[in-house]
Amino acid sequence: MDEAGNGGGNGVTKKFMYMNRKAPYGTVYALESLEVVLIAAAFEQDISVVFADDGVYQLMKGQDTEGIGMKNFSPAYAALGDYDINKIYIERESLEERGLSLDDLQALTWEDEDDDWKEKSSLHLVGRDELAALIAEQDIVLSF
Repeated sequence: MDEAGNGGGNGVTKKFMYMNRKAPYGTVYALESLEVVLIAAAFEQDISVVFADDGVYQLMKGQDTEGIGMKNFSPAYAALGDYDINKIYIERESLEERGLSLDDLQALTWEDEDDDWKEKSSLHLVGRDELAALIAEQDIVLSF
């Protein structure tokens, strides 16, 4: 959109934050969020993804969905770095309240072309106060 609010490919980049607060299975929220994030990446926007509350379970290592008869989509999170999505925030308090740590989550990485393609972690552990400040910086926040 241009300054007048009209559409028109002027290359304006917006800051989008996708908040994931639900467990990965039992509802469509987690999968829908992942799909929307990947679609948004195609439009070259500034994307941040947050995992808070039960949403932290979406990134758990070793998910086995055979018993619930659903496809395990958690390996798809590893592709986020390929789409230049490397601002993935994990709310510290949500992990702690569930007895989890970053070691319980998948390692999500991206390759930094400005640093000789060095592989770097996409996960950023933040407290609630820091997360609130990040939310305030966004143009658009979508909660799933």
